[in-house]
Amino acid sequence: MLDICKLGEEVLREKCTKVTKFDDALRILLDAMYETLEEADGIGLAAPQIGVNQRFFIVSLPDGTQREFINPEITGTSVETNPYEEGCLSLPGVYHDVERPSKVIIKAQKANGEEFTLKASGLMARVIQHENDHLDGVLFIDHLNDRDREKVVHEYNKRQNRQRRGKRN
Repeated sequence: MLDICKLGEEVLREKCTKVTKFDDALRILLDAMYETLEEADGIGLAAPQIGVNQRFFIVSLPDGTQREFINPEITGTSVETNPYEEGCLSLPGVYHDVERPSKVIIKAQKANGEEFTLKASGLMARVIQHENDHLDGVLFIDHLNDRDREKVVHEYNKRQNRQRRGKRN
């Protein structure tokens, strides 16, 4: 299992660079990301969350859908938006409603470099937007107003402090 970077680690705030090598090392890393995602009980994981400053992420939905997005670019979004409670493996244990477009069109590459375009809605659209944000150094809390962001960060810090105290005892 790979280590997941947490709030405060610099890599989470950096804009990622384009993937140029579609090789066995990338495939092995993607496989390790799927294992990590399953172990962490998540549905999406972006490269910067495992300390890799490159433009790719994976999605693994409860319905069994799994997909890699290498060098993704959201090319369209719906006017219609909806709120949905989001969390993040880099801020474990805290959640908040985030308003996002309900549909997206994304252009990306597969692990072998082949390009594809996907029209997504529902949970897939939500996860795509959340993970794609990571590639630009944006966290879900950045979509909140100042008061709500402070509240979520405060709750996250409280949880982290409790965990640290628990490990020392």
